[in-house]
Amino acid sequence: MQKECLECGDKIVGRIDKKFCSDGCRNAYNNRVNKDSKNLIRNTNNRLRKNYRILETLNPDQKTKTSRARLIEAGFDFNYFTSIYKTKAGTIYYFVYDQGYLPLEGDYYALVKRES
Repeated sequence: MQKECLECGDKIVGRIDKKFCSDGCRNAYNNRVNKDSKNLIRNTNNRLRKNYRILETLNPDQKTKTSRARLIEAGFDFNYFTSIYKTKAGTIYYFVYDQGYLPLEGDYYALVKRES
């Protein structure tokens, strides 16, 4: 019984549990199968990366204050963050990895960097 490559249909030579005739076919198959989920992940990671760069640029001293308008002007998207930290006092910080922001009164934000 000859096995056929799942991608191109060519004859497979080698191990009995092999599914593809080459690395190229294996990569093409997996890229095709995972395409839809990869787009969502890629777009989300791009937004997180952009938010991180903006926070890092606006917060060079590890702790500062900025306006909502300045964040939006830089392209910041408030819908994308990696974690939320709630203090004992009930204050809620939003983080993009180690760069965080705290909403303040008057459309201002405190920018902070979490220590490792």
